Amino acid sequence: MDLRNKRVIVTGGSDGIGRHICLKLAANGTRLAILGRNAERLKKVEAECLAAGAVKAVGISCDIQNPAEINTAVSKVTDAFDGLDILINNAGIWHKTGPLDTIVPDMLQATVQTNLTGLMQITQAAIPALRVNEESIILNVVSKSGVVAQAGQSVYTATKYGVRGFTEVLRVDEQDTGVRVGGVYQSGTNTEMFAKAGEDVPNQIFTEPDDLADVVVFVLTRPPKLWIHDIRIEL
Repeated sequence: MDLRNKRVIVTGGSDGIGRHICLKLAANGTRLAILGRNAERLKKVEAECLAAGAVKAVGISCDIQNPAEINTAVSKVTDAFDGLDILINNAGIWHKTGPLDTIVPDMLQATVQTNLTGLMQITQAAIPALRVNEESIILNVVSKSGVVAQAGQSVYTATKYGVRGFTEVLRVDEQDTGVRVGGVYQSGTNTEMFAKAGEDVPNQIFTEPDDLADVVVFVLTRPPKLWIHDIRIEL
């Protein structure tokens, strides 16, 4: 896909992996809708993307745990951009590792709603606009935890296995439309995700988010006949 002037939603775009993806897409001349919860960070990334070469960049406040906010955000984007070409589902949160009975109920619910339910809901809201194009893409930034069982990640891993299944079925369901669906399964990435959950993880052993964003852009720019629907990234 030629990314110039393409209309893109990136969830969780105000920091971490999402911010780096937005900056790479901006350099390719896209029109960006940057979704996140922190208004100050959204403004900052919006300005960075415009400076990097985005044709248009709009930060939109959206809590992926809130279905009403999801629907409103998608409507705002499709109205402002007169459609949609690419949805990148990147938003996600981490729960501190430990046995299942140590994960507090509120954290369990937030993890499922953010990582899985919200992802499905925004995809459901966006897919009618994507289907009207000759070529569209849904790319889910999932996690290595969507393919490998790791101790202490019971709820997080359940959400990521769920996203993997959702991605694969959606890919089959959309195979006769112009919507291509893929998943990125990355190892740990050097962001603030773990710190936000109160966990001290040695991030220096992880993938750099800028490198991961390069991979995302590479996947998006493949022609339909060379579509990479499943990519696994490890150091």
